[in-house]
Amino acid sequence: MIKQILTIDEFKNFIENTKSKDGYKEPIAFGIAKVDRGQKNAQKILQANFPIINWMENYGSAAVFIASLEDAGIEIDFSDSEFVATINESFVTNALNIFTPYINEASGDAHKNVQVIKTLANIKKLDSNYKIVFLFEDTNPISVEAVYLKLYALSLSKAKLRSINLNGAFGVLSNVAWVGNKPYELEYLRDNEIEMKLSGTYPNIDSVDKFPRYLQHVIPADNTRVLDASKVRMGAQLAAGTTVMPGASYINFNAGTLGPVMVEGRISSSAIVGSGSDVGGGASILGVLSGTDGNPVSIGENTLLGANSVTGIPLGDGCIVDAGITILAGTKIKISSENLEKIKAANPNSSIENKAIFKGSELQGLHGIHYRHNSQTGEMMAVRSTREIKLNSELH
Repeated sequence: MIKQILTIDEFKNFIENTKSKDGYKEPIAFGIAKVDRGQKNAQKILQANFPIINWMENYGSAAVFIASLEDAGIEIDFSDSEFVATINESFVTNALNIFTPYINEASGDAHKNVQVIKTLANIKKLDSNYKIVFLFEDTNPISVEAVYLKLYALSLSKAKLRSINLNGAFGVLSNVAWVGNKPYELEYLRDNEIEMKLSGTYPNIDSVDKFPRYLQHVIPADNTRVLDASKVRMGAQLAAGTTVMPGASYINFNAGTLGPVMVEGRISSSAIVGSGSDVGGGASILGVLSGTDGNPVSIGENTLLGANSVTGIPLGDGCIVDAGITILAGTKIKISSENLEKIKAANPNSSIENKAIFKGSELQGLHGIHYRHNSQTGEMMAVRSTREIKLNSELH
């Protein structure tokens, strides 16, 4: 058992000594979670609930946890990309002894890792559902716990969208029935369907998915509104001031907003929307698997996507896509010579050719373009936008 540390200087020395040991490696992320197991197969982890996660930060706490594990008889393999272990009472006692100088200060936003240990110390008996997770490299996640830690990093804005390796995450997670915040194995429900229905205990299933809903795990900013919990998937990122309306809206994992945004349409996986923009009712921003040739779509600031429009190319700031318009990489777009000069002036660092017909891909990322149909000829055309897009400050 690690003896109690009484002063901050002792604590700092302990951390430095721990980090200096041969083979020690600082994790890029870590956290302690309570997992939900399968009702039929207890070895299957269905989800992981992290009260806090650490991403590229709090390396002192990481050293405390690593030293506490090793003294509790749990050997850590620093050579793997991730490490997951069940914690025990010895680990908690060790961590509590090391954190002693900070115990009385741990409340509110202060010393949250210490708060986690204090809370665990008050649990009379820890079972096998309490796990600690370390990520040493950002490679394809192997465990359910690692997938969830990464989803938390995105949804808590600890990591930037499109910056985390989530390859293979779908294969790691199980497809489950979500009842509130509790996942059920589908096979368990099938096996017990008759008894549960006749006894009136069959659950009211909210959804069947591998991912939980954002609000099942994340408390949003005070001025962020999500009017229908089913519209935002865990792993989405909602900047403060974002409003997600019901209806045709949806924000997938690894997608989201960078500031106050009105969302009444669909933001597909890997799509990002800039501050002050408006994704109109039924509008769709395509994801990397749905028509963008693998090109992630970013929407600039103060841009309007009209109702039922479809955008498959990145857009710059101050753009407008009219209602019902589809802009894809191969879409042919006509620009008059007069509007071309105005668009060039709004994008002085771009190299726009002097011609009349452009593909959508040639205009991607440019600012101040209004995409519309010529109502007489049916041609797709682009003009210099003259309208300023402003969100209602009272709503965001």
